[in-house]
Amino acid sequence: MLIDTYGRVATDLRVSLTDKCNLRCTYCMPEEGLQWLSKTDLLSDDEIVRLVRVAVTDLGVTEVRFTGGEPLLRPGLVSIVERCAALEPRPRMSLTTNGIGLKRTASALKAAGLDRVNVSLDTLRPDVFKTLTRRDRHKDVLDGLEAAHEAGLTPVKVNSVLMPGLNADEAPELLAWAVENCYELRFIEQMPLDAQHGWKRDGMITAGDILASLRTRFTLTAEDDEERGSAPAERWTVDGGPHRVGVIASVTRPFCRACDRTRLTADGQVRTCLFAREETDLRGALRSGAPDEEIARIWKLAMWGKKAGSGLDDPAFLQPDRPMSAIGG
Repeated sequence: MLIDTYGRVATDLRVSLTDKCNLRCTYCMPEEGLQWLSKTDLLSDDEIVRLVRVAVTDLGVTEVRFTGGEPLLRPGLVSIVERCAALEPRPRMSLTTNGIGLKRTASALKAAGLDRVNVSLDTLRPDVFKTLTRRDRHKDVLDGLEAAHEAGLTPVKVNSVLMPGLNADEAPELLAWAVENCYELRFIEQMPLDAQHGWKRDGMITAGDILASLRTRFTLTAEDDEERGSAPAERWTVDGGPHRVGVIASVTRPFCRACDRTRLTADGQVRTCLFAREETDLRGALRSGAPDEEIARIWKLAMWGKKAGSGLDDPAFLQPDRPMSAIGG
């Protein structure tokens, strides 16, 4: 069991499969991209499956989310999903993606055992999408969402970040579109995880701003806290249901007290939090021949030292050195 000194138990594993991405979102990385990890630094498919197996069979993990960078850029993704689906007990598995490659992979991923997807889409306007991502791929994302829904990777969740001066006014439009297409929309406050370290608290679009905007068009009814559990999103039913919308207020209303996540970077480092400035190396132990028991021991020790919170409310907060593309969302 992955327990920390505050009594929280990590049962949700986020696995970054690559630091590479085929978009250049302004809140994540510079236009020219980043210095990518070398192939030798990345975990191999076998190493990823082994670490997931240790997490599931020895450490009590019940949910696995594959992330990136952009996980659909990982050549062995379908095989990794299939092998993890064969584990006993079988974990619930999902994928966070920008959706560009979903049209061609959704059916194969479903057949391999993937349960559902989260797709990032911040705008319904192709011109704004191009400005935000620095790529003209809006239609590819919409096609990917449709393919995921048709393949049964449901509920299909859509993650949106609102940025001042770009898409700040789109919350009601996005929700109406999500309801019409039976997607579950979740707004995420912009977080200090950009490679440029340009994030500023002043002027960011907050959860309060988003909810006020949505209520100009919809009636929102808050979900019971017990139903939320350890989920990062606060959720509301829309116009009496059955559709729901969520808001992840990582900055203004942190949910650290109920956090149940442990994170594995693409180069085999354990992270206890998105905003942690420390990592624990599992890749070195793997490649030096450590048995599963030793891997589990190192992982347990890393999670035991998890801090009480993200530190975002501390005036002395410092962004992690590694950007989101390297950490895994």
